[in-house]
Amino acid sequence: MSGPERTADEDDDAERETPPDGGVDGEREADAGDGDPETGSDGADAKPEPAPDEDDAVVLSPETWQTAVPPQTPPIAADPPPAGEPFDDDRWYLNREFSELSFQWRVLHEATDDRQPPLERLRFLSILTQNLDEFFMKRIGGLKQQIDAGTTEPTVDGATPREQWTDALSMAADLFEAQSQCYHEAVKPALAEAGVEVLGYDDLSPEEVDHLRDRFESSVLPTLTPLTFDPAHPFPFLSNLSLSLAVRTRKPDGTVRFSRIKVPENLPRLVPAGPDHPADGETRAVPVERVIAANLDLVFPDVEIVDHSTFRVTRNAEVRRNEDVAEGLIERIEDVLRERRFATLVRIEIDEDTPPAVRDLLVEHLDVDDREVFERRAPLALSDFEGLFDLDAPELKRPAWTPQQHPRFVGLDPKQPEELFESIRGRDALVHHPYHSFTDTVQTFLDAAAHDPDTLAIKAAIYRTAPDSRVLGSLIDAAKNGKQVAVMVELKARFDEENNLRWVKRLEEEGIHVAYGTVDLKTHSKVALAVREEGDDVRLYSHVATGNYHSGTAKGYVDLGLFTADHDVGQDLVRLFNSFTGHSRNRSYRKLLVAPETLRERLYELIDRERDHALAGRGGRIVAKMNALEDPGVVERLYEAAEAGAEIDLIVRGICRLRPGVDGATETVRVHSVVGRFLEHSRIFRFGNAGDPEYYIGSADWMTRNLDRRVEAVAPVEDPALRETLDGVLSTMLDDNRRRWEMRADGSYVQARPGPDEESRDTHEVLMRRARKRAPDERSGRETEPRRDPSVDLDGVFTSETDAN
Repeated sequence: MSGPERTADEDDDAERETPPDGGVDGEREADAGDGDPETGSDGADAKPEPAPDEDDAVVLSPETWQTAVPPQTPPIAADPPPAGEPFDDDRWYLNREFSELSFQWRVLHEATDDRQPPLERLRFLSILTQNLDEFFMKRIGGLKQQIDAGTTEPTVDGATPREQWTDALSMAADLFEAQSQCYHEAVKPALAEAGVEVLGYDDLSPEEVDHLRDRFESSVLPTLTPLTFDPAHPFPFLSNLSLSLAVRTRKPDGTVRFSRIKVPENLPRLVPAGPDHPADGETRAVPVERVIAANLDLVFPDVEIVDHSTFRVTRNAEVRRNEDVAEGLIERIEDVLRERRFATLVRIEIDEDTPPAVRDLLVEHLDVDDREVFERRAPLALSDFEGLFDLDAPELKRPAWTPQQHPRFVGLDPKQPEELFESIRGRDALVHHPYHSFTDTVQTFLDAAAHDPDTLAIKAAIYRTAPDSRVLGSLIDAAKNGKQVAVMVELKARFDEENNLRWVKRLEEEGIHVAYGTVDLKTHSKVALAVREEGDDVRLYSHVATGNYHSGTAKGYVDLGLFTADHDVGQDLVRLFNSFTGHSRNRSYRKLLVAPETLRERLYELIDRERDHALAGRGGRIVAKMNALEDPGVVERLYEAAEAGAEIDLIVRGICRLRPGVDGATETVRVHSVVGRFLEHSRIFRFGNAGDPEYYIGSADWMTRNLDRRVEAVAPVEDPALRETLDGVLSTMLDDNRRRWEMRADGSYVQARPGPDEESRDTHEVLMRRARKRAPDERSGRETEPRRDPSVDLDGVFTSETDAN
């Protein structure tokens, strides 16, 4: 997908909440929890603040977002059923689409929050635009396909596809209006006050108007291709997410014609109103579509310009794939990419001042429902304003974050790869991105294996990677160095198909064994394996991660990676890679939980065990972090555990079907969501097991697709120090009173806030400071802060001792 880096979860739900290069809030943050990232020590018991009482919260809406302190997102469901109703009652389940839109309200809040620098607020408006684009392309597109196919069967929450489509469009309209208000009434004025102005032609001086006309003639006009619709010309084709001008002209004989001008995607969206580097340091820019509109007389000479307006279309990305046979998969993916260009329209965005005649023409000739047309007051495609993020204006941004060196990887001699493998052989290592450098850890591991004379083979599973991936460059180097290299590249990774196809062809040209995917399954696991000859033995070195082998997203997505020489984990990866390249799927794994073979069954067992502990008075306890909780079977198991008295804290960034806090049923369940500088993407599962806890990390969310329709890998974390690391991460998030939201039973969320005399605790700030303090000193190579004994108790019940309001 072109444009800014992908927004989201690489699980095809692009719910990006923050880009890779965020920054630090200027407010003071508490040092509580600034301990050892390796041990997880934070110096205090982690007690999360509860969200403020519902009566004290202001619901976010287009009318109230400015005054919402503390904010509460709109509810997405009616009251839950009373306790005692069976858990197969559809009222127990929140709707997946509505829950995703609720997440977008939390993203919008980051733009409305005046505690953030102006460009960071604009960045979140950009992110929201990208998220909603993908929501329409995928989720609305999928619902529309079901409606067209005549599907009336409701989802687990009881809503039919048509009901979901209708309500989701209405909810999205509220979000669009709130986004417009935020832009015009908050972000744009804040930027202007700081010397960054986005202007209309009424705001320009005569000299600036002349400057822009000269620039238009020299740089813009030659790139434009006006297409007229009349009896001799069909209605022009509109590419997905393209920004266009609708222009009506009148010929001397009185004939009115409609023309479409596509705004070229390779032109900067914002055009400087004057010199590129003004002496006063201020930035004055005009959207390029306004520059085009102001100079239409040069595009259409000798005719009258009747009116003009801007519009943008969105097409369905849910192109159906035939996966009955594996043969020709590359050709099929190429067909999908072609078909997607001409897919059904699912949305038209228009300026609020678009003439009714133009709106009617678009609706008629593009064959859309009137409900799919959205009038926008803010500029369309706000994500294209990303050029402002590159301004040399540090006072308008957060200070940049530099990932730190991991203590276990510092000082390794790249010419002596044995040092790295010896370190991993001695003890497992856990890296935490973006707090730890991806280049200094994952890339170093792959480089070492590629150039190590004792390495026999390297295998890796790639879901998404960078277009200029050093990861795949290392694998190519390994092949050139005589290693056996096998790579599983998932061609069906949505919006990355073209990039992955290019890499497949490149890898095959280098003689590397490439597997393209599994029939009917997406390979979503993030794993790598290095096979070394050590004396008379062959040893396996494994990397099991929650995030992609992508150096770009590793700067902004929060992910974990486990390096281990554990023989059983290594043998499990051997079996998994053989299933990628062979014709059969292994169903026997020693330690890894692999979907779709063993993960669901084992997850049920782990949840049920906590239920049984609670029934027996041994205090069932679950703390789990993930991107989405959607699978009805898992939700029902969690309900049963909660009904038995198990204490459950779920840190779910986005979609959540479960209703917490229902008296007599789920009052022991709390659902949290942290939305802030980085995109929370790691999956951590902790099961208390009556004081003998088990920990897992991996690629799978608790969604039906991850458990049943994808190849996922989840690994146990057994090293006591690394378990303490995970405790430290979880407790820090549960203790957050700055970026954490807590969910209500109606699907609304209330944001935690520091008390009047309480310091702010921001998860990302705390973990950045922790990483800095534990980073080795560049001169001595020693840690800058000694370790401390852990004092985190995740088996306790999380109750607040202070007022979060």
